[in-house]
Amino acid sequence: MSLTNQSLINLKPKPEKAYRASDSHGLYIEVFPTGSKLWRWKYRFQGKEKRLALGAYPEVSLKQARDLRFKAQQQLSEGLDPGQIRKEAKVNAKGLESFEAVAKEYLGSIKAAHSEGHHSRVVARMEKDVYPIIGKRAIRDLKSPDMLTLLKRITERGVHETAKRIMQTCSQVFQYAVAHGRAEFDPTSALKKALPVTKTTHFASITDPKKLGELLRSIDAYSGTIVVKSALRLAPLVFLRPGELRTAEWNEIDFKEKEWRIPAHKMKMRQQHIVPLSRQALEILKELEPYTNRTYEGKSNAPRFVFPGGHSRLKPMSNNGVLTALRNMGYSKEEMTGHGFRSVASTLLHEKGWNHLAIERQLAHSEKSAVSAAYNYAEHLPERREMMQWWADYLDGLKANLPQS
Repeated sequence: MSLTNQSLINLKPKPEKAYRASDSHGLYIEVFPTGSKLWRWKYRFQGKEKRLALGAYPEVSLKQARDLRFKAQQQLSEGLDPGQIRKEAKVNAKGLESFEAVAKEYLGSIKAAHSEGHHSRVVARMEKDVYPIIGKRAIRDLKSPDMLTLLKRITERGVHETAKRIMQTCSQVFQYAVAHGRAEFDPTSALKKALPVTKTTHFASITDPKKLGELLRSIDAYSGTIVVKSALRLAPLVFLRPGELRTAEWNEIDFKEKEWRIPAHKMKMRQQHIVPLSRQALEILKELEPYTNRTYEGKSNAPRFVFPGGHSRLKPMSNNGVLTALRNMGYSKEEMTGHGFRSVASTLLHEKGWNHLAIERQLAHSEKSAVSAAYNYAEHLPERREMMQWWADYLDGLKANLPQS
């Protein structure tokens, strides 16, 4: 039977212990031996029974208690925990630093160290999967079970790699907070073996020399636009990530020095990168230059992209340009990707005995020492020039189906 204003007045304390009088939908009032009467709401969240304090009677009337319960029920129906929302409100009221505030500060502090694309992906993951769950909580109050619950929510969607990357980012946020005296420890440190073990997948690539020769002949026979075809032909010769290739600008190409200098802000690790250009790579660029090395739409200061987009010459070609061309040529995502040309070069050059350090430097893989990386973009450059020309000649041999030693 629901409570009434009169029944509330008639509730008298019992000297031996507190007791409850129920209203409806989990709402009840608890009467203590001292005479105080406190409103509570009993609910379940993620299978666990919880209780929410709604204030003292008569300061909070029966109608007000029911209104508060209704509001909490709405939050629960939206998948939110009313008790957690209450805690977050207290955090904000006390001026305690939330996880989201510290995370945004940390990510802002390292933004310059990474490419815009990488930074955007990290921020998007945090905004989608982390901030809605723990963002408003005080960072110093978060414990390992809180982080494990968060990560399990993500792995239940089957995106195990996303969960792993999010844990890495959260760990970095906690370490940043600890270093600045805003947290006591990193609660993710106890979770290293808590996530499901997943098999590492690599970008699909063709490393069999015979099949690689077939791919190169298919590229030469491709009937798409000269821009896309040129990008396809150049991709195997320069070892670049698709985003680094498609955003190339003519002022980065030095035909006299036979090299392509990519500025730091375009590279994944934010370090200038030199690509020695083989005779074959230079021929491709010289064929393309009359078509795209021009001022467009009366904007003389606009970037002159080597591979401009099909809809606007003021933008680079789509990041799916090379990938779509491969699909149109009949190569599935399990066989070859635009990124796969890097794996091809790394695998076969190592097999042929080229210097591992020269290969890694040409692939622009990250340097463990940030100080070393800042100065070593030209490291092994003479050997890399020789290697890049040898590689181009080797690919010509595969394309011509010549016997390989």
